Amino acid sequence: MDVQALMAYAGMAATAIAAVVMTKAAWRINTAKVWKEEAEAQKARADRLSEDLTEIKERLTRIEDENKRLVELLTALDPERVAALRI
Repeated sequence: MDVQALMAYAGMAATAIAAVVMTKAAWRINTAKVWKEEAEAQKARADRLSEDLTEIKERLTRIEDENKRLVELLTALDPERVAALRI
């Protein structure tokens, strides 16, 4: 095999190796992009759920306060009946 043929094979091998390297790099970049987008979506979801939970806790506190006040009013009107309901 002469030098010219050897150089031709080396050139083809280098092209094939470069193609594999580029494909692998592109795959890694795309994978990282997909994972980053997924992480951002999960963070946004977690933020929304956290806000919802805060709102639910605030509403529950208001409801408990309202119920306490209603029990106080009922107790003032008819303490015996309220005592019977707590059994």
